Amino acid sequence: MIPKNGPLLSKVNLPSDLKKLDIEELPALCAEIRQYIIEVMSVNPGHLGASLGTVELAVALHYVYDTPFDKIIWDVGHQAYAHKILTGRKDRFHTIRKLQGISGFPKMSESEYDAFGVGHSSTSVSAALGMGVAASLSKEENRHHVAVIGDGAMTGGMAMEALNNAGVSNANLLVILNDNQIAIDKNVGAIHDYLADIVTSRTYNKFRDKIWLLMGGGTRYGKNSRAIVKQLGNAVKTTLLRGGNLFEAFNFRYFGPVDGNDVIRVVKLLTDMKNIKGPKLLHIHTVKGKGFEKAEKDQTVYHAPGVFDMTTGNIKEDKCQGMAPKYQTVFGRTIIELAEMNAKIVGITPAMSTGCSLNLMMSKMPDRTFDVGIAEQHAVTFSAGMAASGFIPFCNIYSTFMQRAYDQIIHDVALQNLHVVFCLDRGGLVGEDGATHHGTYDLAYLRCIPNMTIAAPMNEEELRDLMYTAQLPGMGPFAIRYPKGRGVMPQWKTPFNKLEPGKGRMIRDGRDVAIITIGHVGNYATEACTILEESGISAAHFDLRYLKPLDESLLHDIFSRFTRIITVEDGCIAGGMGSAVLEFMAANGYHSRVVRLGVPDKFIEQGSVGELHHQCGYDAEGIIKAVKERN
Repeated sequence: MIPKNGPLLSKVNLPSDLKKLDIEELPALCAEIRQYIIEVMSVNPGHLGASLGTVELAVALHYVYDTPFDKIIWDVGHQAYAHKILTGRKDRFHTIRKLQGISGFPKMSESEYDAFGVGHSSTSVSAALGMGVAASLSKEENRHHVAVIGDGAMTGGMAMEALNNAGVSNANLLVILNDNQIAIDKNVGAIHDYLADIVTSRTYNKFRDKIWLLMGGGTRYGKNSRAIVKQLGNAVKTTLLRGGNLFEAFNFRYFGPVDGNDVIRVVKLLTDMKNIKGPKLLHIHTVKGKGFEKAEKDQTVYHAPGVFDMTTGNIKEDKCQGMAPKYQTVFGRTIIELAEMNAKIVGITPAMSTGCSLNLMMSKMPDRTFDVGIAEQHAVTFSAGMAASGFIPFCNIYSTFMQRAYDQIIHDVALQNLHVVFCLDRGGLVGEDGATHHGTYDLAYLRCIPNMTIAAPMNEEELRDLMYTAQLPGMGPFAIRYPKGRGVMPQWKTPFNKLEPGKGRMIRDGRDVAIITIGHVGNYATEACTILEESGISAAHFDLRYLKPLDESLLHDIFSRFTRIITVEDGCIAGGMGSAVLEFMAANGYHSRVVRLGVPDKFIEQGSVGELHHQCGYDAEGIIKAVKERN
C-alpha cells in the first residue's frame, strides 16, 4: 500500500525540497509525515512509536543542516523513519522491512543520507566523533556531525566512553539526546533518574519560563534566541544544577531540556548552535508515539505493535488460539516454575524484559529479576558476580546483542567456570529486522570457548527440559539458544526431565542418507523425511541437541552407517554445527560426503523468517533438494 501524500509532503522528496518551505509550514508537514508513517505501519508492521516521536527532529535536522555533506547518525535506527521519508525513499517506504525492500534501519549502501549503518544501541557518538576527527584531518572544518541518541542508549557503556573521548576533542560534534524516558520497556538506572530530575524539576521549569520571556516578551518565538543560547551553558551550570551537570563534566556544552516536538523551536535552536564550535549536547524531550493516542498511552506495546487499525489504534488479533506458543512465552513461564523450585535462581536482562518475557517473572518476583539497562557487557559480568556468590543467574540476551559481551563471556564467566545460564533469544534468522538483528553467529562464536555447554531445543518441551537441566548442581556456563516466534507444541507444559549434556537422539531411522540437525530447524527435517519417504528415499534424522559437548557415540554410529550426511542449522555455516561434524569426521578418519546447510558466508537482509530460510536453502524444500541432488 502506497499512501497518498499530503499537499506539503507531495512537494518534498529530498532535503533540498524541504528547505524551500517556510518555517511556519513545518508543523503541518510534520503532521503529514506522521500520518504517512501511521498508514504504512498499520499494514506493514515496524518500529512505530520511536519514529512518531522524532518526526519534528528529523524535519528540523534536514531543514537546518546541509545533508548529506553534513552527517546525521541515528543511534539504533528505530527512530529514523521520517529521515528515510525525507531522503528520497518516500515512494519505497511501503516496502520497509520486506524482502528486497528498504531496510528498517539506516544503511550506508542504501542511501548517501544514511551516514552510518546502525541497528545496535549506543554507537552513534563514537561514529560521529570518528567522522568529526576525520573531517578535521581533511581540513573540512565546515562539515557538521550530529549524533542522535536516545536516553535508553545512554545507559550503554560505549556511549559514555565516546562522550569521555569527545570531550577532549575539538571535533565539530553535536549530540542530541532524545529523551522520551523509554527504550522498549521503561528505562532504568541512575542516568534515567538524573534526566527525569532535569526534565521535571521546578528550577528547570522556571528557567524555561524565563527563556520564553527573554525570547520576545512572552511571545512564542523572539528575535534574541542567539544571545540566549550563548548564555545557556553558564546559566544551566550555575543556576540550575546545584550538584553539577553530568554532560558538562564530560566537557560538553549543555543545552536544554527543550520540547523536541516543537519543530519551529528546534529549528531555531539548531540554527543558532551551528555557530558554536566544539562538542555540544542538546537535550530534547519527545513523546514516544507522538500524535497517535494508543501509541502514546501504551508505549511498550506500540514500540512495534504489528498490524493495527489506524483509525482506532486497536491491534489486530493474531489468530493463534490452539496454536503453539512462542518460545519467549515458554521461557517466561518456565523460569517462574524453576525459580519457585530453586530459591537461588535469578533473572537478568539488558532492557529486553518484555521481548524475552522476563517481565512475567519481574511482575511475580521483582526482587529476583533485574533489568540492567542497555548494557550487555555489564549484564554478563553482573551475572558472573551473582554466580560467584552462589546464585544461578538466567541471563537472557538476544543472540545478536550477546556479540557485544564476548570478552565478558570468556573472561568473567567461562574462565572461572561460573554457573551462569545464558538464554540466547532470537537465535538464527529473525526476519524483518534484517542483518543487524539476525542471531546467526552464536553457535560458532561460543563453541570455541572452554567450559561452555551449548544447546538448542527442537521444541518447547526441550526448551523447558534444557532450562531445568541448566540449573542443576554441577553445571558451569550453559548456553541455550532458541528462535524468535512460535514452536510446534500447543500442549507444551510437560513434566521436567534432565537432558544429559552431550547426548542427542535419533528421531527417525533410515537407509539412504542421514540428516543431522540442531534446534528448531529440526522440524523442517522431520517434514522433509516424510516427503522423501513418499518418493522412495529413506532418510534418517538425528537431533544433536548439544553442540558442546558433542554426542560422539551418536556421531560414530552415524558415520559408521552412512556415506551421505546432511547437516542443517539456523546459523552460519562457517564455524557452526556442520563445521563441528566435519572436524569430528576428520579427527576420526571417516570419509563420508557431508553437505552443510545453513546461513551462507554473507549478511542476510530483511524478509519474513520463512522467506529467508527458503532463500538460504535450509527449509524443508531446501533439505529435500539437497538430498535429491546428492542421491
